[in-house]
Amino acid sequence: MSASIVTSSPVFKPWDVVVVPFPYSERLAEKRRPALVVSSAKLHRLGFLWLVMITGAAKQKRDGDIAISDLQAAGLPGASMVRTSKLATVEPARVVRWIGAITKPERAGLAQSIRTLLAAP
Repeated sequence: MSASIVTSSPVFKPWDVVVVPFPYSERLAEKRRPALVVSSAKLHRLGFLWLVMITGAAKQKRDGDIAISDLQAAGLPGASMVRTSKLATVEPARVVRWIGAITKPERAGLAQSIRTLLAAP
């Protein structure tokens, strides 16, 4: 059985920052907000994106939160952080728009934070 390929929406790359209706984890609702793409093009072609929430830097910090230093490159209007503990799977067609990308110097810390949270105890 072959996997179906989704080609009707733009292909987003790892480290892209997009605006998307991001689901809440504590209730059945969602909020339009920036999010970081952490999935590969292969998953995108299957019709899904893995996204990590981006939130305001003034929020209470949690384990795994990483501040974004280059806000202009990320397309963000104010101090923000990636909340690596909040991961969602969405269909690419739900992305409202692309706004930027995380710079290369910031990627290693984000990748390590995600790996740490995914690691088996």
